[in-house]
Amino acid sequence: MPIVAQSTETTDWVSRFADEVIEESERRAPGKPVVVASGLSPSGPIHLGNLREVMTPHLVADEIRRRGYQVRHLISWDDYDRYRKVPAGVPGVDETWAEHIGKPLTSVPAPKGSPYPNWAEHFKAAMVESLAELGVEFDGISQTEQYTSGVYREQILHAMRHRADIDAILAQYRTKKAPAKKQQQKPVDEAELEAAEGSGAAAEDDGSSGSAGYFPYKPYCGNCEKDLTTVTSYDDDSTELTYSCTSCGFSETVRLNEFNRGKLVWKVDWPMRWAYEGVVFEPSGVDHSSPGSSFQVGGQIVGIFGGKQPIGPMYAFVGISGMAKMSSSKGGVPTPADALKIMEPQLLRWLYARRRPNQSFKVAFDQEIQRLYDEWDRLEAKVADGSVLPADAAAHSRAVRTASGDLPRTPRPLPYRTLASVADITAGHEDQALRILSDLDPANPLTSLDEARPRYDKAEAWINTHVPADQRTIVRDEPDTELLKSLDEQARESLRLLLDGLADNWSLDGLTHLVYGVPKVQAGFSPDATPKELPAEIKTAQRTFFALLYQLLVSRDTGPRLPTLLLAVGQERVRTLLGE
Repeated sequence: MPIVAQSTETTDWVSRFADEVIEESERRAPGKPVVVASGLSPSGPIHLGNLREVMTPHLVADEIRRRGYQVRHLISWDDYDRYRKVPAGVPGVDETWAEHIGKPLTSVPAPKGSPYPNWAEHFKAAMVESLAELGVEFDGISQTEQYTSGVYREQILHAMRHRADIDAILAQYRTKKAPAKKQQQKPVDEAELEAAEGSGAAAEDDGSSGSAGYFPYKPYCGNCEKDLTTVTSYDDDSTELTYSCTSCGFSETVRLNEFNRGKLVWKVDWPMRWAYEGVVFEPSGVDHSSPGSSFQVGGQIVGIFGGKQPIGPMYAFVGISGMAKMSSSKGGVPTPADALKIMEPQLLRWLYARRRPNQSFKVAFDQEIQRLYDEWDRLEAKVADGSVLPADAAAHSRAVRTASGDLPRTPRPLPYRTLASVADITAGHEDQALRILSDLDPANPLTSLDEARPRYDKAEAWINTHVPADQRTIVRDEPDTELLKSLDEQARESLRLLLDGLADNWSLDGLTHLVYGVPKVQAGFSPDATPKELPAEIKTAQRTFFALLYQLLVSRDTGPRLPTLLLAVGQERVRTLLGE
């Protein structure tokens, strides 16, 4: 029996949608599995904005599974969509791919060097791998297979018989479009990934409107394979259809009850699938949810196929910090695979789980990732000690586990910023990294880097791929004798105090206490004095002292946290560089 009870104390946006979806599913199809859906077009790199199309229903489906219900999460791969344009910056692709514009994505060659048979499979593969790492269970449906095998034949014939009804619905929303305004490129920290672009909606007409009237079906040309075709005649009784291609001039007459080389136009195709699959929940992006959009129009057209519109919350854009403005039609777009190289799946799941679908958020590729990890670790600590708020506890639970079990995690999750600093300083030398990380807590030393993995590997990947070379840390080989000679007595005394305390404080906590304590002791205060007990000048003295240490160790005014840096450099080398 399904477990229906849901504690009001842990109610979050996911739980609320789950309640609504279960109720609606029982009303529409009692006793049958709950059906939620996503749609993805492998027209190019499937990016982090598109991931919201999957994560929103995944989280709801997973909550429903946790309550004991059977759920199907469908992902429709819109691989029978037309190839619209050649994306910029995709490796292995040049201007010759323009000759394939208008063909189905599965009829376009994969980029050069790809092991996959076509364009769609090439871009689908990376997403499938990322979804597995994220713990997303789904049933994938290839629209190429559905259409070319004749699965939708009855639905196509039904749409053609009711083309006048469909045309009448669409006519309510057809207006003359105003000239498009030129958009200014947003700065990097406001970059947004338009989640719906490419998922069927993009720049597709709503049917063939030649001299023979309106038709909601587009054949792919039997000669050039492109969809630049117009239906010139159709007979409902015999299903005899004639079309001509404006690209190559080819024309032919076929019987639609035997013909499998074409598809319903998007605004008809989407509601047809809702009815065919019995979809109860499917979110949509901002562009789908505006007046006259495919979701709104589909809500009327779905009735023609005997179905109902799904519960469909609008989801907001996903922003990116640290990368330029991107969309799925341009190269270099950040994908889930890119994010998973630098962050654990739990963190990425949490970013999508903690915000309601209509709230935008950012995925960090710059220094902000360190702050996000700090926030995540604080949340983990609150969960462990029982002080976490209910909504935060729910988001954490959805991030670390699914109905099938916990996601693999790092055994010793050391602070990300510490791991990044160590990876930066050691430049790939694992024995050195292990030495430093073992010194962080001498009472409970790390015995193998595997204890800090995969988090250590993610931090190392971030350092190597997203931190500019001029911001990397390079420890000096020799002391800066000129700077050491120029120091006044106060600066020399600060170095002596530090060097005298190194041996007794050689741990992360000990060195933290030591480096912050030196300026306090010099000013006549206890090294344990709190900020409230100290004059404002102490902070200035600390900053001056820290800048001196950075200059002597790495020839810069700033760098990784000093305690981590000192551990990384090693006690003997620190003493040499500080002029002992």
